Amino acid sequence: MIKIAIDAMGGDFAPDEIVKGVEMARDRYPELEFQLYGTESKVKPLIQKSDRITLIATTDEIEMGEEPVKAMKNKPDSSMVRAATAVKNGEADAFFSAGNTGAILASAIFIVGRMRGVERPALASAFPSFGGQHDDFVFMDLGANAENKPSHLYQYGILGSFYAESVLGISNPRVRLLNNGGEEDKGDEVHKAAHQLMKDTDAFNFLGNVEAREIMDGTADVVVADGFSGNATLKAIEGTALTMLDQLKQSIKSSGLRGILGALLLKPAFKSLKSKLDFNEKGGAVVLGVKAPVVKTHGSAKADAVANSMGQIQTMVQEDLAGKTAAFIKENADKLKVKKSAK
Repeated sequence: MIKIAIDAMGGDFAPDEIVKGVEMARDRYPELEFQLYGTESKVKPLIQKSDRITLIATTDEIEMGEEPVKAMKNKPDSSMVRAATAVKNGEADAFFSAGNTGAILASAIFIVGRMRGVERPALASAFPSFGGQHDDFVFMDLGANAENKPSHLYQYGILGSFYAESVLGISNPRVRLLNNGGEEDKGDEVHKAAHQLMKDTDAFNFLGNVEAREIMDGTADVVVADGFSGNATLKAIEGTALTMLDQLKQSIKSSGLRGILGALLLKPAFKSLKSKLDFNEKGGAVVLGVKAPVVKTHGSAKADAVANSMGQIQTMVQEDLAGKTAAFIKENADKLKVKKSAK
């Protein structure tokens, strides 16, 4: 059995949607066991059936607005810290939360443990791609680090390429750097330096900069970003997709019988597009560069997203993604290092 330690109190709709999602996953994935860490009086009444679900009572919660490292240190009996500690102690195989992103990253690095050779772990996720050879591409960092050095972005190119190959099955993935223009001299000093590091390496297949408006056009298999830009781009795309789908629905309703009949004919196409743009279908974002699977889903995640993340974690554990990543990092230690002057 694969055991997943879950922060039941993290997220905008916790613990209700977390518990619902876990029960959906329990019925869907018979090889999973779930450890729910949370306030007993809030979580226990929500559990409909306790098969393969264990509630571990905690006395504290880390709120969304708290300073991450301080909260982690000051709240050792919080649901997030206890869940991460279970992974560290070998009591669980993976850690999941929809809570405070910074606190999740701090727990992943300082409790679960950073892999030797990785300067700064990052959040990576599969993102929908249109017009290319593959359905998805890897996008990282999605908000784990508000500031990055050029060497961090360079390492993301290596880690992202490995993830694209091992998880998405993409051979020789094309890597691009998110920037405010396609030209080599665009961006601030960090991005200019990162571009040169990527351009001069043979560690991955670098094809230059990419603008935010082009990342879903199928021109890249890995898009590397600093955490601030990556998170802002992610939320802008998600918000635009939701708004456009809602406006399309409203336009159809207001167009009378002809519009409704046309929409019925196009229903399969609309359903396919909605499915591809629904980021909840992809599961959560993975913290790459730590010793065990750590997955963070949206703070606004509902039960479906939680359940899908459980399936994602099952695949990660079964495929030993953390072990393979560690072996890859060890084998490519020289490529991961950059000159101190370039950092």
